[in-house]
Amino acid sequence: MTTEDETAVVGVRAVDELFAALEELSMRRRPWTAYEQGMLESYRWAVGAQAQAPVTADEAVGSSGPGRAQLLAECQAAAVQVRVAANPDADRALGAYAALAWLCGHHDERP
Repeated sequence: MTTEDETAVVGVRAVDELFAALEELSMRRRPWTAYEQGMLESYRWAVGAQAQAPVTADEAVGSSGPGRAQLLAECQAAAVQVRVAANPDADRALGAYAALAWLCGHHDERP
């Protein structure tokens, strides 16, 4: 958990940043693209609102969602799925990868 001096984080992002990203994405016009669906599933899993991880379907180890190690592992699994030849879910995996890579601090610009 956090103390008064700390900010709650998911991966390396403040929880407020994650909820802002989730809200912005949720407000987009439907139907969502496969890429957007991958991002939504990742954000929802990261905040504990979805039980299964977007790529591996693993359940979060933490009580309020996945920890940083599990986020990193899911990000790597998404990267592998993006590279699998003839993967019909490659766009969804790419969306999951983009969201998870941002949460893990691989890049600063929110997808």
